[in-house]
Amino acid sequence: MSHPAVWRVSLIVPLHAAEAVAEALGILSAAISWEASEKAGSDIRLDAFCETEPDAAALRRILDAAAAGLGIAAPRPDIVWLPPRDWLDENRRAFEPFSVGRYFVHGSDFQGAIPAAGIPLRVDAGLAFGSGRHESTAGCLKALDGLAPRRIRRVLDMGCGSGILAIAAARTWPARVLASDVDPVAVKVAAANAQANGVGARVRVILSDGYAARAIGRCRPFDLIVANILAKPLRHMAPDLARTLRPGGFAVLAGFVVGDAAAVLDAHRQAGLVLERPIDTGGWRTLVLRRPQHG
Repeated sequence: MSHPAVWRVSLIVPLHAAEAVAEALGILSAAISWEASEKAGSDIRLDAFCETEPDAAALRRILDAAAAGLGIAAPRPDIVWLPPRDWLDENRRAFEPFSVGRYFVHGSDFQGAIPAAGIPLRVDAGLAFGSGRHESTAGCLKALDGLAPRRIRRVLDMGCGSGILAIAAARTWPARVLASDVDPVAVKVAAANAQANGVGARVRVILSDGYAARAIGRCRPFDLIVANILAKPLRHMAPDLARTLRPGGFAVLAGFVVGDAAAVLDAHRQAGLVLERPIDTGGWRTLVLRRPQHG
């Protein structure tokens, strides 16, 4: 399937400012991706993809305002027109398999041998976030690997994207998994990926803005909640997470850089959770939290 031409806005920002700058760019772009910059170990490259040509003056005002609020130099955007291409097919072909803990992640085109002791996860991210390559997703997989000996019967994947974490949970435990996302495309992609991995009967994917869906309320409490989103929504949803997690249950939170982790942790401590352990991966932090049995 060929996709129409888009405009890509690329810029380099400090790691700690990536989330705020990405949020500021969200009003102009249809999608945003980021990766570590080769120019400096503490920087992030942001790519914002726009369906129409961005207004250079408006873009400059947005970046200047964001930079002033963060106390950083205003980044210089590089705007490039990208002709129509089959981005999804190219992404599949470029997807190289890799391992994180017990998990072996690969695309649908992989024809090689699965490691004997590995849990295979077939993921075609498509238009949804979550191929597993990003440090925040890898951190969540490491957290699930560490929790594998625990007894987990009911899982919630909040902001599931491609569904990779919901699938990993279903392949790790004989659990019922509820996966939710605010993006209808992600819901379709995650459901298709769950079927392709043979766990469609135990992974239900729904459309939900945060914890608002009735299905979440009906299925709670959960033994495990995974939320790989962003620092700001995680802080706001901390009370909802605490109410939805059973006493003694675990939460795995990710989607933020190390510098934002303290604020995320504080919000969840105020909601009654305690820190089990942090996991750092390439400047990003994953928090494994627990709701105490009493108190």
